[in-house]
Amino acid sequence: MQQQKIKISQAVIWISSIFLGVLSSVPQLASHNFNLPEAVVNAAITSAFAVVMWYLNIYMMNRNAKRRQGISYSRLLIVLALGMVVMFGLAWVQQLILSHINFGPVMLMVEVRGILINLVFYMFLNLVQNNYAGQQVHLELEKVKSDNLGAQYELLKQQVNPHFLFNSLNTLKSMVETHDEETVDFIIKLSDFYRFTLESRKLDLITVQEEMKILNAYLFLQKARFGDGFTFTDALLDGETLKTLIPPFTLQLLIENCIKHNIVSQSKPLHIRIYSSDQKIIVENPIQRKLVAEDSLGVGLNNVNMRYKHLLMQEIDITDSNHIFQIKLPLIHEYHHY
Repeated sequence: MQQQKIKISQAVIWISSIFLGVLSSVPQLASHNFNLPEAVVNAAITSAFAVVMWYLNIYMMNRNAKRRQGISYSRLLIVLALGMVVMFGLAWVQQLILSHINFGPVMLMVEVRGILINLVFYMFLNLVQNNYAGQQVHLELEKVKSDNLGAQYELLKQQVNPHFLFNSLNTLKSMVETHDEETVDFIIKLSDFYRFTLESRKLDLITVQEEMKILNAYLFLQKARFGDGFTFTDALLDGETLKTLIPPFTLQLLIENCIKHNIVSQSKPLHIRIYSSDQKIIVENPIQRKLVAEDSLGVGLNNVNMRYKHLLMQEIDITDSNHIFQIKLPLIHEYHHY
């Protein structure tokens, strides 16, 4: 991971440097023997030193940006040493301008001041650099998390029960052998269903109206297999509901789940109903569990729930009252990927 370079506003550098220069002259302002030229020179020297130290510290931080984060004592010592050299040079300039000042005490005072300024700048920039690094790590983790969720979601979109194709081909074989009149329609619907599969696989969401076309093709194929073994009631009469959005193959997977886990026979038909209520699409059926449960491939309810969590950070509602089984899907009026 490449470390982001530190960037400090030019306005911050110059304003803070001038402020430090003015601040360094405050003791002189409070003195009885206030000398304006001395105060101006002292402020100018301090401001100049602050500007130089800003750029020197930023350069040193960015030059070592790839190293392990934290306080580098060797880098700190180098910066302090360079700062003392710079301050010595500026103090010498000050002595040339104000020759009446005793160089020894003044030199000691400006060097101490320079060390303090240097330490403040170094610690501030070190905190900024660590903050940049922390933000970059957070962004990298979020990207990895997003990529991982995206990969999982792509797998979820591609999960179509292979048993369905196997059963459909067996049904087609029987229809051909018995010269069933609906054989051609069955082939067309099977082709439509897999065309929908290829087209919708690329999409996160489609309209409920488009989803119903997928479901109707699926129901036709199941009717050919089970005959009057189940009934389906479509009570989605509200046109606004049909315009809302839904992950592709959600309803098909829910109906498949109903058929997989319940008895479906002409003597005991399964009644499946879909309708909308309280801003939810509801799929329900009476519970008539099979004596021997079918093997589950992990698709169905888990697939639908994970897709809603990935896309909307919401989960579907599942109600099992031992008599009625309900799945409630929140209506999606618009979608903005988080």
